[in-house]
Amino acid sequence: MSSPSAMNAGKSTSAVEVVAVETARQWHDFHHLPFKVYAGDPQWVAPLLIERKFHFMPKHNPYFQHARAAFFLAYRDGVAVGRITAQIDQLHLERYHDATGHFGFIEALDDAEIFAALLQAAEGWLRGQGMKRVIGPVSFSLWDQPGLLVEGFDTPPYVMMGHAQPYFAGHIVENGYQAAEDLIAYRYGPDAPTDTLRRLVERSMRRGDITLRNIRMDKKNFDSEVSMLLDIINDAWSDNWGFVQMTRAEIDDLSGILKLLLRPGDVAIAEYQGKPAAFAAIFPNLNEAIADMNGRLLPFNWAKLLWRMKVSRPRTARMPMMGVRKSLQSSPIGAALALSVIQSVRDFNIARGVVDSELSWILARNTRVRHVIEMVGGVPYKRYRIYEKPL
Repeated sequence: MSSPSAMNAGKSTSAVEVVAVETARQWHDFHHLPFKVYAGDPQWVAPLLIERKFHFMPKHNPYFQHARAAFFLAYRDGVAVGRITAQIDQLHLERYHDATGHFGFIEALDDAEIFAALLQAAEGWLRGQGMKRVIGPVSFSLWDQPGLLVEGFDTPPYVMMGHAQPYFAGHIVENGYQAAEDLIAYRYGPDAPTDTLRRLVERSMRRGDITLRNIRMDKKNFDSEVSMLLDIINDAWSDNWGFVQMTRAEIDDLSGILKLLLRPGDVAIAEYQGKPAAFAAIFPNLNEAIADMNGRLLPFNWAKLLWRMKVSRPRTARMPMMGVRKSLQSSPIGAALALSVIQSVRDFNIARGVVDSELSWILARNTRVRHVIEMVGGVPYKRYRIYEKPL
């Protein structure tokens, strides 16, 4: 349901003006725009504003080491009513040679004119940069928050997953976009049946070719462990639609967070014949911890957050990364590796009070991985869509 402010915006006859975000005031409007769009939506979780500000700064976000972007705001009668980004990832262009750019972070009040103006601004910038095709929303990359929520509006998003208003999709399609790919999020709670999972894992490990261990997080070994995980994930995902390698700077940026939030049991590594071949990582659901903070850490929310993440711990978690080396993926061994690491991090977290979890995201076309997840009780409950359009 649209908020009152969204419905009122739809009745306005004033012209929409789109500007590039440059001034401090415009950046304030850009970051605070979602509070207006999701006013009255009980499922939306306000992101931490300080984290979002850093995320959009090239000196703080390693994405910009290989990408450039433009940022736009839509105003009506001097009031911010929508936002969008346009970005070009050099690593994508080097891999695919397809003159494709992306749009992202599209959020606006329920008004066809606002969406059209925002999309035209992003498309115009991309066209001026020589792009022939646009896909999105990708915010900023597939490693970040890709896709537009099109199913599953009745539950809040997990950490590093997006939310949307139901009307977004219709306005995007009205501007000539078609579905390119769908991404699926799975609910995987403690009530999921585990007999099949345990039987399959026990059978596969009986021969001794597969062994499990947790990540080593001590100072001596952590950097080499992170390098190993990066190598597995880049190999495992290399044939996925739209894949672009995660860079060392990006994994280092992520690993700094992991050191603070994760315990060794949150990352399971499966070795096949003595060599690391698969892993799964599960993150505590930051969104649960910040849901009542309205985007602010000061004056006292920082202390609440520290307590909630390190002491009381969230009761929900998300598994954003799971990978099996490509050479093993189509074999029974590959399935066993995937099942073993999923079971390991799941059992560790349930034993410590986690009551619900999400596995996300999975390409809808990736039927092999989806079959494994559904076989052990994962239930698809959210769908995100990436659109495309020729320029």
